[in-house]
Amino acid sequence: MTSIIHYAELVQSWPSFSKKIQSFMDELGFTALKLNCDHAAIRINHLDIAEQLKNHAHEYGQIISENNINGRPILIIQLNQALIIGDVNVHYLELPFPNDKHYPVEGWEHIELVFPSTAPDCQTLSDELQQALPALAPIMAGQSDIKIKMSSPKGDKERLANPTLAFKKDHICIKIHPHHIKDIIASEAAKPE
Repeated sequence: MTSIIHYAELVQSWPSFSKKIQSFMDELGFTALKLNCDHAAIRINHLDIAEQLKNHAHEYGQIISENNINGRPILIIQLNQALIIGDVNVHYLELPFPNDKHYPVEGWEHIELVFPSTAPDCQTLSDELQQALPALAPIMAGQSDIKIKMSSPKGDKERLANPTLAFKKDHICIKIHPHHIKDIIASEAAKPE
């Protein structure tokens, strides 16, 4: 039987998640950079939960984007009330519909921070981030228990490259990318040249 996740339940679990994220941000040195957090993301394993969260989105926000990314629907919801991590406001929620991957922990999974850059690819973004935070070098070299994944997720209509570095530890993740979610969504609406 599927356990029902309502947005109110996610809000109740936010303080615990945000405390872990804040600690991870401090460990990585990201807090010192004062980066903008453009959204938080949840992970769910059941289609009926995703549908329920989508159908009730008007109760806690407004769907501003519904796009296929890497072959599955992902919604971006602008929240009526921002979520807080330390002194950072999070105004957007990413709601990915489940795929074949089974997540060991459902609920909050990651946040995404904007590291302003014109980097066209993950390696350039990584180099620029390490210039800003030299202490990241051993982590980037795989000399810690923090896992790093480089990716370039792309929506069907997206025209703005947004290379992403994901830092993972203990079922939580912080992703770094150069463009704010609002700019990515705006690029979807732009006409191709």
